[in-house]
Amino acid sequence: MRLGFIDMEVERNGFGRQVDSFETSLRFVGIDQEVEVVFIRAPYIQSVGPNVKVLASINQKIVAAEQENVLVTAYHPGLTEDYAFLNYFLNKIR
Repeated sequence: MRLGFIDMEVERNGFGRQVDSFETSLRFVGIDQEVEVVFIRAPYIQSVGPNVKVLASINQKIVAAEQENVLVTAYHPGLTEDYAFLNYFLNKIR
């Protein structure tokens, strides 16, 4: 199903099955520190349109992006106690 909120193509379960779930830290555009992330049956963004800003990638696979007022991640931001990405989001809506 395609919602059309952001100009991108996604590879569903791109990092594998549930047994392939993992945690790591990533650098994000606009965030001064590495962010702890958890991938569970995660997709990745295959491609983005010209108006989409890529925020983070892992192994050349895009995992966070934004376009205008839409922010997307391929991981679960609420599964760690790292609030850097939440703060990034909150600063965008202020």
